[in-house]
Amino acid sequence: MNPSIFQANEITGLFDQQFGHDDAWKIGNAAGRFLPSLVRGFDRGRANTLCICVGHDMRTHSPALAERLIEGIRCAAVNVIDIGMTDTPQLYFAVNHLGTCGGIQVTASHKSDRYNGLRIAGQHAIPIGIDTGLMDIKHLASSLLHTKGIASGTIKEMDLLEEYKRHILRFLGSRLKPLKLAIDASNGMAGKLIPLLLADLDLDLDIIEINFKHMGIFKHTPDPLVAENLAELKKVVCREKCDFGLCFDGGADAVVMLDENGHQVPGDLLTALMVPYFLKQKPRSTVVYDQRCSRVVPEEIIKNEGTPRRERVGHCYMQKAMRDSHAIFGGDLSGHFYYGESSCTDSGLITLVHILNAVSQADQPVSELVKPLYRYCRTGEISFQVEDKQTMMRELGKLFAEGKINRLDGITIDFKDWWFNCRASRAEPFLHLNVEARTQDLLDEKVSIIRKHLGEPV
Repeated sequence: MNPSIFQANEITGLFDQQFGHDDAWKIGNAAGRFLPSLVRGFDRGRANTLCICVGHDMRTHSPALAERLIEGIRCAAVNVIDIGMTDTPQLYFAVNHLGTCGGIQVTASHKSDRYNGLRIAGQHAIPIGIDTGLMDIKHLASSLLHTKGIASGTIKEMDLLEEYKRHILRFLGSRLKPLKLAIDASNGMAGKLIPLLLADLDLDLDIIEINFKHMGIFKHTPDPLVAENLAELKKVVCREKCDFGLCFDGGADAVVMLDENGHQVPGDLLTALMVPYFLKQKPRSTVVYDQRCSRVVPEEIIKNEGTPRRERVGHCYMQKAMRDSHAIFGGDLSGHFYYGESSCTDSGLITLVHILNAVSQADQPVSELVKPLYRYCRTGEISFQVEDKQTMMRELGKLFAEGKINRLDGITIDFKDWWFNCRASRAEPFLHLNVEARTQDLLDEKVSIIRKHLGEPV
């Protein structure tokens, strides 16, 4: 088993090279032993508690991988509820709705169709990451010498579409104004679920569908953070004079927004834009944002009398912070948005619903709504190849020692008029840098100083 497939928040690798059918069986068997072990006390007597939900995305190799995964779980004497082909957030929903000890989604999310993998959640849809059990599953799976066994666990197929649809639509407001929008589903799960979600609703929505066919192959990589993947959506938004556009990733858990002019609204600024909307619903609540987000986000949270909470990058950390602080909402730079009323999980479809609500309540176009939030200059995330990552971050700490240092995720150093975060990739020799400043000249000056130490970006 290739150890590199076990990453911070998920399992992923090149299909049939790094990650294949035998790996799915072994990890399923390991998860079948690990996830039920987390259940304690009274919960062990509940009907579905010792079952595991399994879902898969639309990649051509996902159904066969799901079969082997299920076989591995059943050979650990654990029952399986197969919810079929669906988006990753429905897997989280199923775990809570059915009350299972966990769930596993076969998906490689935003990666190309050459990849596949697994995303694992425990009881209450709590994500299983490298710090919360994924290392245990790795060790159990790596110790298996074969992929054979008696499949004594049962398997039951369930279609939860109607229940899932009701769950999402309960967030939809009653007064949507007429809107025209373009949606690029990236040939992913959003292409299946959005038409089913909005079918039979009496809404004045004109939706232009782009790449809604989910055939397991992609017209463009299902990663909406890559600018070239937004090109087609941008053309349609501008040509058809849409109110806004949305691009989903393959698993429909992340989404990127374009304004009516086809300009991307960064994930952190969309978070900031939604802050008043959520804090009006639940005043003085906590809103969580990740370490890379603009200062605009905490400023908007405080301005609207909320409590800001900055957290490490990654859905495992964001969801934990949401639960720990009883937050109403959370957002990050990569287009993942988290909801306290949906078990603190991220969901692209719930984000779609809330955006429809928020835009309907506004009397300005999206570009005007977001305009006041562009009050700082920033680099976006830049990556550098660095072999000794920890030493380099210590050097940066010494270089800028007069600033306010935070080591929550890599190193973040705050000054009055600028700040930066530099964090290490877990699996690769890269450092990721984000810098923000009050003026472009100040930004250029500070980036130049930092690059003298980090070298040329990759």
